[in-house]
Amino acid sequence: MSLRIGVVGAGIIGLAVARELVQRQSWVVTVLEKEREVALHQTGHNSGVVHMGVYYPPGSLKARLCREGAERLADYCAQRNIAFEACGKLIVARGREELDRLDELERRARANGVPGLRRLAPAQMREIEPHVRGVAALHSPKTAIVDYRAIASAYAQEVRDARGELRLGARVVAISRQAAEVRVGLSGGETLAFDRLIVCAGLQADRLARLAGAPAQPRIVPFRGEYYRLVSSREHLVRGLIYPVPDPAYPFLGVHFTRRIGGGVDIGPNAILATGREAYRRRDIAVGDLIETLRYPGFRTLARHHWRAGVAELWGSRSRRAFVARSRSFIPELVAADVEPAPAGIRAQALDPDGALVDDFRIDRLDGVVLVRNAPSPAATAALAIAEQIVGELRPA
Repeated sequence: MSLRIGVVGAGIIGLAVARELVQRQSWVVTVLEKEREVALHQTGHNSGVVHMGVYYPPGSLKARLCREGAERLADYCAQRNIAFEACGKLIVARGREELDRLDELERRARANGVPGLRRLAPAQMREIEPHVRGVAALHSPKTAIVDYRAIASAYAQEVRDARGELRLGARVVAISRQAAEVRVGLSGGETLAFDRLIVCAGLQADRLARLAGAPAQPRIVPFRGEYYRLVSSREHLVRGLIYPVPDPAYPFLGVHFTRRIGGGVDIGPNAILATGREAYRRRDIAVGDLIETLRYPGFRTLARHHWRAGVAELWGSRSRRAFVARSRSFIPELVAADVEPAPAGIRAQALDPDGALVDDFRIDRLDGVVLVRNAPSPAATAALAIAEQIVGELRPA
């Protein structure tokens, strides 16, 4: 049976879903994107890392789909001649107080089948990253870097080649159910009818979910991640990826070093409340977005419990010297003159009303509508696997 299927959002997940739809079924597929370009927000502002599943609780969607997605992504890039570099990652315990957390990461990584994982002593660490200092590390040699925007563009071209429709500048303002159809209203006044609708709206995921009649929670809270970049003369300090042992109280991985596929080494990100869902620069303020966040009970609870960490993040972001001081816990010879500002990104973090940060992917289904409500990192890595799962669960009317 032929179905009319709409996909809202032309980030990497929406495009992966559309690609899966046009490949697997003779369905009529339309992608709706409010911007004039694909992959303009989270996909186009992330760090470009292909994760291998080190961090995620065994059995979680993140753990399973990350591993499946990483393998499929490597094959895809090879087939399409898209640059893919397995530069490897070190996760470094900087002091003995972090060893218990490193042990837990190793347990998770082995349970998740992370390929080639090794535990390293300090001398072994320096064979891989000569300028790094720490008491122990995990090495994930298959962790890779790519250009996710290039990958998203390739997905978009596949959709077009298979006669799927990609409508840019199409902002969705209404979603309703009428008889057996899902009706989608666009900002220009046009109404489209679909048999199924899949919403992959990233930073706008909760707003589109509310339009579809889903519960208001979880709410998206935007966190801006700010970066610095090593000046070219100091890029030799980092060969691949260098990460700290993360604090389990937060979904963020901490300030780290990331070699980029197009050249350069970025340091970051921190995690501070963004002043708008698309406020990539410090001077950008979306008053409505900010008021909505500050009024949300879940955010107020989160802020009350973690205000000290928030103040520390904000203070560190305002001073290049303070930012670099955090990075020197890995590479002691780093100084403030070694870095320059780099573009920021924004993470769409789903937050429950009790202040709990939603950790795993969250995909809801509501009367003909599939809602991707939380898909932070490693969603770009896992996109092909996420798409396969979503499309595999679609049923004819």
